[in-house]
Amino acid sequence: MTQPQLPPRFLPSMGVLRAFEAAARLGSFTAAAGELHLTQSAVSRQIRGLEEQLGAELFTRERQTVRLTMAGEAYAQEIRAALRRVSAATLAFRANPRGGTLNLAILPTFGTRWLAPRLPQFLAHNPGITVNLTTRLVPFDFQAESMDAAIHFGTPQWPGATLDGLMNETVVPVCSPGLLAQHPIRSAADLLSAPLLHLVSRPDAWERWFAAMGVHAAEVHGMLVDQFAMAAQAATAGLGCALLPRFLIDGELARGDLVMPVDGPLESGSYYLAWPAHREGYPPLQAFRDWIRRAAQPQV
Repeated sequence: MTQPQLPPRFLPSMGVLRAFEAAARLGSFTAAAGELHLTQSAVSRQIRGLEEQLGAELFTRERQTVRLTMAGEAYAQEIRAALRRVSAATLAFRANPRGGTLNLAILPTFGTRWLAPRLPQFLAHNPGITVNLTTRLVPFDFQAESMDAAIHFGTPQWPGATLDGLMNETVVPVCSPGLLAQHPIRSAADLLSAPLLHLVSRPDAWERWFAAMGVHAAEVHGMLVDQFAMAAQAATAGLGCALLPRFLIDGELARGDLVMPVDGPLESGSYYLAWPAHREGYPPLQAFRDWIRRAAQPQV
């Protein structure tokens, strides 16, 4: 598919944009000149030429100082983000000139417990692609970040992004065998008398679970932890009962480090792959999308 060509008048030179970004960031033509190894008059001429090309002033000039206009501030943010993407693309190409780089934002426990063990399979089938992983806990602005895609949990909503459904999440109550010996639990209601572990990002998870089990729980107290991995470790150590995604603790259940005191699975949400429209046709992303959709399918 042929990409539309932008009119030349909308494409200032890279040197001019670098001069503008530096001056906007430093608040000084002289400081920008020093950073770029140019003369102050050269930077001033470049920015004046850019203003003429745009048909509006970017800076207010007052004696020996300059400050961005309101429009200049907005333009500076857009240019800074664009230059950041150019820099990231260049670095990625130098690191892997034979393939491509996928910058993926992940949820920490999903990344370590589910994605990381399966990622070698993707890389084996796509040897030219490098995957960079960065932790992000909440949705972000793809325009302001050099990310190609992200793993998202919750509802299929992410401003400015397209989402593919990956898998549903089912949580189960678990605890250590030692804690179960100290707190005999034969029904969902018995968990009200046991120490409970709560995830900061899902403070009402236990309330929703008790409600689904038909148990009235006016107030549920217990220890707070900030990540699923910490909750799993705390539960394994006998600090309390945790409500955890089943697919993230298969290993602990298989080894007997954790046990399910009652049979109470509850579907709690879904995982998605999100990406911005401007990366839709990026080959490494297309390859990853195809692979992760297959990898997330239930094994039969």
